[in-house]
Amino acid sequence: MTTQTPNTPVAAGTIFSAAGLQFLNKLAQNNTRDWFKANQDEYENTLRTPALHFIEQMQPEIVAISPRLTAVAKKVGGSLMRPQRDSRFSKDKTPYKTNVGIQFRHFQGKDVHAPGLYLHIAEDGCFIAAGIWHPESKALNAIRACIDENPNAYQKALKTLHDNGFAMDGDSLIRPPRGYDNNHPLLAELKRKDYIAIKNIAFEDLCRPDVVDFCAEQFRHCAPLMAYLCFALELDF
Repeated sequence: MTTQTPNTPVAAGTIFSAAGLQFLNKLAQNNTRDWFKANQDEYENTLRTPALHFIEQMQPEIVAISPRLTAVAKKVGGSLMRPQRDSRFSKDKTPYKTNVGIQFRHFQGKDVHAPGLYLHIAEDGCFIAAGIWHPESKALNAIRACIDENPNAYQKALKTLHDNGFAMDGDSLIRPPRGYDNNHPLLAELKRKDYIAIKNIAFEDLCRPDVVDFCAEQFRHCAPLMAYLCFALELDF
């Protein structure tokens, strides 16, 4: 990995730099509100401002994939996920995430559980993802019913993902969901509780001058899955 310091000049035309990862590393070691407040300028300069710039540049690419997906470059309430953790129900009470999450959600979705495209930036690994995470039971049942009734389009979407380096991920049931036979040919897919495709990428890929083109290409590979999930959920795409 590049060993830039925060004061190292960033290559012309790039959006993200190694300084962002260095900030996340320091945050992991000093995860307190006082430390974050004292170093907020570094967060703004190395992570939030570049992320908002990235979202702004991605907007036409996202709309080209689907006009129903949103790319909103706002500090709060847009495509950039907030740095604060929700620790109410967690034993880990550290206040801040040690990653950056950017989600291009379906406009009819109100939270992280909506179908969407996602970019994850962290020192322990970066990835591009697409799909729906932890859908509520009604949505989950609708997706399973659609896979059962319309398997071909789903399998084509999976092939496109596989051919381009993506893999389905997330939680799954141990037993078949209610109403489905143990011998169902797509049982592994029906048992999923998340319908998420993930592709691990190198942080260096995000430091390329053509990072917008790179990410747009990866997201285009996910379009068949997104279209299928939206069809299953009766959402426009």
